[in-house]
Amino acid sequence: MKEYMKHLQARLVQHSPDLGDCESVLGLLYEAYSDINPMPDPPEIKAEFHRLYEQMNGMPLREMDQVLDPVCSLCRHHERSGFMHGVQIGVALSMELEKYI
Repeated sequence: MKEYMKHLQARLVQHSPDLGDCESVLGLLYEAYSDINPMPDPPEIKAEFHRLYEQMNGMPLREMDQVLDPVCSLCRHHERSGFMHGVQIGVALSMELEKYI
């Protein structure tokens, strides 16, 4: 198996896979997962967005976009980070469990 992994790593260095806009395979997995499984916002997030909209009441649409665009981008990055961390923890757990099998 170690020999196979060395060969696979060498091949990946020579022939990088096309990951589209993603920087890693893990990022590609997240994008595919989120496309297939859109996550509805929990009530807490809906309430916080409602509060944010109340605070912006009366703002011109352009100013609202200047606030909301970075907030939504931050939310997406946070969600992606959590997904990727969860997968990494799962892989670490799997590696630990292999010691006992």
